[in-house]
Amino acid sequence: MGKITGFLEIERQERGYEPAADRVRHFKEFVIAPGEAELVRQAARCMDCGIPYCHTGCPVNNQIPDWNDLVYQDDWLDAARNLHSTNNFPEVTGRICPAPCEAACTLNIIDEPVTIKSIECAIADRAFSEGWVKPQPPEKTTGKRVAIVGSGPAGLAAAQQLARAGHDVHVYEKHAEPGGLLRYGIPDFKMEKYVIERRVAQMQAEGVTFHCNVNVGKDVAIGELERGHDAVLLAGGSEAPRDLAVPGRDLPGVHFAMTFLPQQNRRVSGEPLGDVEEIVADGKQVVVIGGGDTGSDCIGTSFRQGATSVTQLEIMPEPPEMENKALTWPHWPLKFRTSSSQAEGAERDFSVATNRFLGDGKVEQLECVRLDDQMKPIPDSEFTIPADLVFLAMGFLHPVHKGMIEDLGVDLDQRGNVKANELDYRTSRPKVFAAGDMRRGQSLVVWAIREGRQAAHAIDKLLMGTTTLPR
Repeated sequence: MGKITGFLEIERQERGYEPAADRVRHFKEFVIAPGEAELVRQAARCMDCGIPYCHTGCPVNNQIPDWNDLVYQDDWLDAARNLHSTNNFPEVTGRICPAPCEAACTLNIIDEPVTIKSIECAIADRAFSEGWVKPQPPEKTTGKRVAIVGSGPAGLAAAQQLARAGHDVHVYEKHAEPGGLLRYGIPDFKMEKYVIERRVAQMQAEGVTFHCNVNVGKDVAIGELERGHDAVLLAGGSEAPRDLAVPGRDLPGVHFAMTFLPQQNRRVSGEPLGDVEEIVADGKQVVVIGGGDTGSDCIGTSFRQGATSVTQLEIMPEPPEMENKALTWPHWPLKFRTSSSQAEGAERDFSVATNRFLGDGKVEQLECVRLDDQMKPIPDSEFTIPADLVFLAMGFLHPVHKGMIEDLGVDLDQRGNVKANELDYRTSRPKVFAAGDMRRGQSLVVWAIREGRQAAHAIDKLLMGTTTLPR
């Protein structure tokens, strides 16, 4: 590496945030990126570790030590080329990926890991600002047509790869704009939507055709796509939410998180909400059930809408302050984490189950009970929490079956996901493939990008007999 002793001499310096009191007043990104000199210093912390476990921690196998060294050498152009060779959308993962690569960093065994995520984001943003990101249309076309259902990260990654291979790619999106959960699930304060729009523009210049406001299985039959294309990729995500079947669930004011979050994204972008019940947290006591990223997104959105209080309930026990690295490294550790949204003033409570929702004509309270280490109710531990608005953010079960999947009659796995292996991503129908959350269940954006790229490799190989697309 460029500076052999960098990891001994330089301390980790992560990106900063605007103060909470300022950032809750708007829906724009609030991360304060380090300057170029500091990024070079942080890149110098990357060790000449022999076996870079960050490669295995990263689902798309980013060549992290290579582009860290290129940044240290002030060769940002080659760093951008290297980064894009494995990841179609590093500006996305540099913003919203939880960075399992950092957990796997060799330096993380005895110290704090390299700031891989912030360096990745800086390289990607530098590539755009310098004009290095240009359309890469194919030199020749193949005459083959591919339909992709869903324009989330898996669908977009596959579409870009297949278009560059020369295929005529058509992406079908049920919403008004491409992006899937990147556009309609991730709040703007975590990732502003110009990040998606400039990539979509690049892909259109490469030959990808987007068909928005088209719900496959409703507006167009999946059989029609199957007949009219040489291959079909199902990349529609995992959208069936986990419900909470307790008394009072039907009271007004109790909503799924993914009913709430897309509304605010549409407000920010100026997109009409349509004929739906508006959900706004202004002046309300909000309770979020579920301790993951979606729950945190509900917290941050609620505060920005003017909620008077936000309480987050987690059924699992409170994790330890720090992991035992000797037992967990290089895997993703279970430890206490505080998201930027949680740090904006949310109350958090662990080992809590909800018995029922209470209220007269609308939700007014939650009746909860505390759980022991075996996750069983503790006798006489019941308590109530006031609530004007409750968001269920407990994860997703599997793709929505009604419509496209039922019509297609494709085989499902035991969890209700579309069944396909990780070698060729083919379903039980000969020319139908599946990738991303629709195949693996709810997961990370970086896993979706990986599966989209690998599915594109498999589709190109099926159509052409051979492929030069990376897997």
